[in-house]
Amino acid sequence: MVAAQTPLAPTAASGQTVTPAFEGWYRNADGTYSLSFGYFNRNATEVVNVPVGPDNTISLGDGNQGQPAYFYPRRHWGVFAVRVPADFGDKKTVVWTLKVRGKTFAIPGSLRAEWQIDALEGEAGSNNTPPELTIGDAGDAAAVARGPGGVTVDRNATVGKPITISVVAKDDGASATGRPSPVVLTWFAHQGPAQPSFGTPTARLAPTGGTSSTTVTFPKPGDYVVRVRATDSDVATAGHAQCCWTNAFVTVRVTP
Repeated sequence: MVAAQTPLAPTAASGQTVTPAFEGWYRNADGTYSLSFGYFNRNATEVVNVPVGPDNTISLGDGNQGQPAYFYPRRHWGVFAVRVPADFGDKKTVVWTLKVRGKTFAIPGSLRAEWQIDALEGEAGSNNTPPELTIGDAGDAAAVARGPGGVTVDRNATVGKPITISVVAKDDGASATGRPSPVVLTWFAHQGPAQPSFGTPTARLAPTGGTSSTTVTFPKPGDYVVRVRATDSDVATAGHAQCCWTNAFVTVRVTP
């Protein structure tokens, strides 16, 4: 006898787990590859903190490959990318392991052909490409990012004293829907001993981009990473294509 299907349980506000997700890979200009990862936080409101270390590790290098330690509610695509060498091959894997509330989740990423992300060069049907992000001045070419992998720049700060981070976004004005869509900047805590506060956590720019800035205040000394995501479409509908957003990361050394 087949048991009747039970209704899906309502989403809980807190107390649930987080699952890592592999989104796919893309080739970099220098011949290396980037493997893109995201996650699903089952909570409706709780930001789950799993510090980078034994419970939050990548099977490459020292285990810290830029993965988040703060997991915001629900599904987040293309949060970071792990770069692998040109000769990595399609047989090896990079595994992200998360241990949350007594449960262990591990997701492998590879360079298998079916996981290639080609939307960075223009989403089919709309030719939409991700926004280009620069942290700081527009002329700072070393800090230009496009796509999930992003770039990382360094800053210094003092506990309790806000610093200002400026962002320049440029976009092609296209969108997944075919209608002009604003470039939306959103700031996230990514790694660190505590969650910083953002003066302007979200900003909406013109469809072709613009300039924005936020203040960031850190409550404790230590090493932090904050992330800014620029989207030109609804991430919830973009999904695996990853056509529509770019990450940039700011590493901040905070002293007392």
